[in-house]
Amino acid sequence: MAGMVVSRSFWSGRRVFLTGHSGFKGGWLGLWLSELGAQVYGYSLAPSTAPALHDCLGLGERMAGEFADIRDAAQLTRSLAEFRPDVVLHLAAQPLVRESYRTPADTYATNVIGTLNLLEAVRQCDSVQAVLVVTSDKCYENREWQWPYREQDALGGHDPYSSSKACVELLCASWRDSFLRERGVALATARAGNVIGGGDWSADRLLPDILRAWDAGESLVLRYPGAVRPWQHVLDPLQGYLLLAQALVEQGQAMAQAWNFGPDSEGTATVGEVVQTMAAWWKGEARWSVEPLAQPHEAGLLTLDSSRARQLLGWRPVWGLPQALRQTLEWHRAWHDGQDMQHYSRAQIAAHEGEIQ
Repeated sequence: MAGMVVSRSFWSGRRVFLTGHSGFKGGWLGLWLSELGAQVYGYSLAPSTAPALHDCLGLGERMAGEFADIRDAAQLTRSLAEFRPDVVLHLAAQPLVRESYRTPADTYATNVIGTLNLLEAVRQCDSVQAVLVVTSDKCYENREWQWPYREQDALGGHDPYSSSKACVELLCASWRDSFLRERGVALATARAGNVIGGGDWSADRLLPDILRAWDAGESLVLRYPGAVRPWQHVLDPLQGYLLLAQALVEQGQAMAQAWNFGPDSEGTATVGEVVQTMAAWWKGEARWSVEPLAQPHEAGLLTLDSSRARQLLGWRPVWGLPQALRQTLEWHRAWHDGQDMQHYSRAQIAAHEGEIQ
């Protein structure tokens, strides 16, 4: 099936309130929305890494926004009310499993109470037509089975991060049924796999860890080389989010549900296989070893069934795993060489869009 195309006519001039615009996925989404002509207002903490994608993309010049905390309900409510958006895209979160073991209370406060604050702010803002809350594939109760998870499968989560995302799913379902549907606001949640792409400098993520270690001439230390993950380039789920937000505005409550945006089966690979592929392309020494000490629990096998998005939105992954890895590495090399990364990233978005046509 040919993919449904993100509509420039829909997004041009559309007022979009984007939380998490200083992060990895939020930064790419902010750039894409600005390319589509949307009027975007970002609300996020200041970038947590140096370098930061937000700065590389020059987002401060391309979109309005502020650095503030979604746990600050009064400020969030004020900012949303003043901007009066048509669409709210909620990506702000504490997104790391291992960080959630170190700061579990902060993880729940950001992910759960932060989302609650946003939904309550939406209830007080009559301009909002649609809300998309991004959660995670890790919101499912992971039974380590070989079948992909469908949207109706049980929610759960061993670690605080995964559990917090399951909580967010339950919270959104409750607010949709209790408050937002009757207000005519269409609320959906989106669950994607392990996203990769240029400009991610987060700690404890495989691709950033690879690039950091090998750039420094060091040996990469792997925690779970046999863990199987659904890998996807960041632009693939973002395309899904844009299509879903369009559908929420145009089709309303029929689309107000949970959605998976995972890669094809060939995008599922072990950590070790990803490392070997990257090593084959690396210009220089590429060494790695396995962490000998016991590590906090992480899922061993987790994949997604995205049939709903394929059938109802016409969405499909565009870049398979080899291309996703190649695009990530080429972005990193361009950044390393001092290229204009806003220009480079806009070209990657255009290339991705070109393969959807």
